[in-house]
Amino acid sequence: MGITERKEREKLEMREMILTEASQMFIEEGYDKTSIRKIADKIEYSPATIYLYFKDKDEIFHAIHDKAFEKFFQVMESTRNIENPFDRLVKLSDLYIDFAYENPEYYDLMFIMRAPMTALQHQNDEWACGFRAYDSLKEIIRDCMEQGYMKKMDVELAAMAIWSFKHGMTSLSIRNRFKMYDEATAKQLMKQSCDMMLDLFRI
Repeated sequence: MGITERKEREKLEMREMILTEASQMFIEEGYDKTSIRKIADKIEYSPATIYLYFKDKDEIFHAIHDKAFEKFFQVMESTRNIENPFDRLVKLSDLYIDFAYENPEYYDLMFIMRAPMTALQHQNDEWACGFRAYDSLKEIIRDCMEQGYMKKMDVELAAMAIWSFKHGMTSLSIRNRFKMYDEATAKQLMKQSCDMMLDLFRI
């Protein structure tokens, strides 16, 4: 490996380390209490080093947010080979819950934390993956309606209802509000609840 390639690899590794530690701090300490200096202390580098990679804390959060949604979008894309759009929608609901359980920190940053949204609201380009994921959900719902698997209705309304239902249960679960169930039972009940809800839209 040449010097240029090695330096590029080292830059990528440093950037990843910053994002990993910052992500954990956002979750554990909250967005407002996380600072560039605290992140620098955590990775045992100076704040000046972090500023070589990110201009401020908001940009770090944008990068984490984008990375999380890109991973989520890849999960959604894994359902592309399912021919029946309604079956695809059901599978997507299952994968949504699985994603949250397997990536609770990402899910929290993507859908639950309030403060960072003020930083994102003027950065639509930074949230492109989020919009893309939601557009994909609407595309599946539209296919279900056009192919006769779902009742005809406003696609935007259906997408909001379906996503909000899944998000509500998932958020309760990863925030440990389903303590009356063990994890396996909670996941099973959540998926069955989603199936029951989707059946209300089925023709």
